Amino acid sequence: MDISEEVRAAHKRELMAFLEDGIYMDEIKAMINHKRRRLIVNISDLHAFNDFGPRILRNPSEYMQAFCDAATEVANKIDPKYLKLGEQVNVGFEGPFVSRRVTPRELLSVFIGSMVCVEGIVTKCSLVRPKVVKSVHFCPTTGNFTTREYRDITSNMGLPTGTVYPTRDENGNLLVTEYGLCKYKDHQTLSMQEVPENSAPGQLPRTVDIIVEDDLVDSCKPGDRVAIVGIYKALPGKSKGSVNGVFRTVLIANNVSLLNKEANAPIYSPEDLKNIKKIAERDDTFDLLGNSLAPSIYGHLWIKKAVILLMLSGVEKNLKNGTHLRGDINMMMVGDPSVAKSQLLRAIMNIAPLAISTTGRGSSGVGLTAAVTSDQETGERRLEAGAMVLADRGVVCIDEFDKMNDQDRVAIHEVMEQQTVTIAKAGIHASLNARCSVVAAANPIYGTYDRSLTPTKNIGLPDSLLSRFDLLFIVLDQMDADIDRHISEHVLRMHRFRSATDGGEATLGCGSRYGREEEADNDTSVFVKYNRMLHGKKADRGRKRDTLTIKFLKKYIHYAKHRIQPELTDEASEHIATAYAELRNSSSNAKTGGTLPITARTLETMIRLSTAHAKLKLSRKVLKSDVEAALKVLNFAIYHKELTEMEEREEEREREMESKRRADRRTDDNDRPDSGTAGKGGSTTDAMDVDEPPPQAAGDLSPERIEAFNSLFGQHMRANRLDLISIDGIEEAVNSRADFRYSRAEITSLLEKLQDANRVMVVDGTVHMIS
Repeated sequence: MDISEEVRAAHKRELMAFLEDGIYMDEIKAMINHKRRRLIVNISDLHAFNDFGPRILRNPSEYMQAFCDAATEVANKIDPKYLKLGEQVNVGFEGPFVSRRVTPRELLSVFIGSMVCVEGIVTKCSLVRPKVVKSVHFCPTTGNFTTREYRDITSNMGLPTGTVYPTRDENGNLLVTEYGLCKYKDHQTLSMQEVPENSAPGQLPRTVDIIVEDDLVDSCKPGDRVAIVGIYKALPGKSKGSVNGVFRTVLIANNVSLLNKEANAPIYSPEDLKNIKKIAERDDTFDLLGNSLAPSIYGHLWIKKAVILLMLSGVEKNLKNGTHLRGDINMMMVGDPSVAKSQLLRAIMNIAPLAISTTGRGSSGVGLTAAVTSDQETGERRLEAGAMVLADRGVVCIDEFDKMNDQDRVAIHEVMEQQTVTIAKAGIHASLNARCSVVAAANPIYGTYDRSLTPTKNIGLPDSLLSRFDLLFIVLDQMDADIDRHISEHVLRMHRFRSATDGGEATLGCGSRYGREEEADNDTSVFVKYNRMLHGKKADRGRKRDTLTIKFLKKYIHYAKHRIQPELTDEASEHIATAYAELRNSSSNAKTGGTLPITARTLETMIRLSTAHAKLKLSRKVLKSDVEAALKVLNFAIYHKELTEMEEREEEREREMESKRRADRRTDDNDRPDSGTAGKGGSTTDAMDVDEPPPQAAGDLSPERIEAFNSLFGQHMRANRLDLISIDGIEEAVNSRADFRYSRAEITSLLEKLQDANRVMVVDGTVHMIS
């Protein structure tokens, strides 16, 4: 839209008053100091000034050029040498876009010509190309120079000009282009897709093309989650829109901001935090979470426990020398057909916050990692992110892993250990992040598992790939009358329960059904309500009843994964080293061997599993009990013992330990008659003892002192609009205004009282406000 000079000058005067009046003088000075060329303006400040916000959102084309001119003039007043001749400051926007904050699926024709903020994941990036802004031509005959400016749909002022270079002047004299004197700007096109976890099932994900220029080029790469603010415009296609009136739409970006992966994090209520801590303090937390994962699948408790650890993951480390130690756990299931391998993958898809599913036959190596494609419009090469790059910080589930071609399978070697995808083809050299866990399911090489052969021969995959899997489970279809009876009863109950509940309507993933029912019933419920069809007869009730709802399980896993970063203790390190040495020794002596080759990667696996178990217990330190729990899972994975044998061995060991403890306790009781409760609690309370030291007594504090502290603390947080603060910061802020000084012990004790009242949450010396 072309507007008159008078209107643009009036807008420019108003916008200069806005920039000179508020906080933006400091912003412009900071921009000049950092040698930037883009001023970011918060849209809420424009709402407050002369109601400019809605006008700019509705008709950005009318104001954009005036805004850039105003910012350029203010910058020139501050520092005349900052901009070269002909250069100008660009303006970008941020802030609360409310109804204009949309996904590519919601970007409809009503938004054309207005400013929107679009959220999604970048899937393709073109190469950065120069675009001519002004060309200079010399005429050898007359000796004159002529200039010509070029504007396309992305420009803020005037109507678009043609793209044809002039070759002759008005009199027909030949013109020569002086390329050195021409002006160019960087230009790049991106494709943004709606995020995989929020896209509608059974529909193709929607994409939108984005044009970025100048300093915004290369500000994001494929796989990044971004929020892009820009003007939504319609362009005529190759047919000029005359055939059927359909136009191509693009977003002309003016600000690109990266979103962290926690954009879809759950919201914890104080009740949730209390329940999470209560569950973590239970002795059977690990069993409870394992049983709650896909309760519709009978048995496979060890595999379910391993999946819980996989979703919690260890702690990722990036050392100063450039070494990257992954925290993600990779897992593989190999076994007979019809043992619920694919259903377990479906359960992971329901619970993991970001999970992408694919199959071995249906995906190629480049589809999993990254591909170099040609743009249909311009014929340029561009980089397109594959499934593993899109699942960065998530889980990739690969079913029918054995059906993949060898060349395609090799493509994921690098992802599974280094967690990057490196591309060097067609003139593009790029390294993309792919920090994801891989869960694979495969059938043995002969279709069913041949028990006369070693596990490695049954699996038929190279050691280089197998050693990258932390856990490899062999799932056998046992012909046992008792087990078959239990499975058939369970499956029949599931069918009767589902048909009674939803009238035969099929749901994806049996686990999600219970979550939905509970959600409707009570939003904050922790356990699934008892149902005879679902949980069996009353006799089985004790074992089956404790099942967490899907919604609470998601919250628990998310909280434990992101809020807790455990550290290894000396005792745990020693235990891991001993166990690793024993494993190496037993694998060299054994004739048949385990499922996995025991390498240095197995040692890292032990550390990752132990750390994940410490997260599960919300413990800040990895203790010996965590290592023992992790070793049980690892032993079951490596030696593929039947569950009953494994449990019998563990029970025997537990009985021996218990009898030894009793003997020790008797001797202790004889020595010290008053210490009757010395051994109570066992190793299960050790984690809590280390994690949460007993609070200091606050008995010497009067109610007036407590009230004064709460008041000073609240005033300081409100005045500075803080959500979190360190304990040192609280000590300094409160004591600077208090009549009588508070000691560190008193402050810690008072904060614990506030935490018990669910007003704050104290984590690692930092106090978080709970609104």
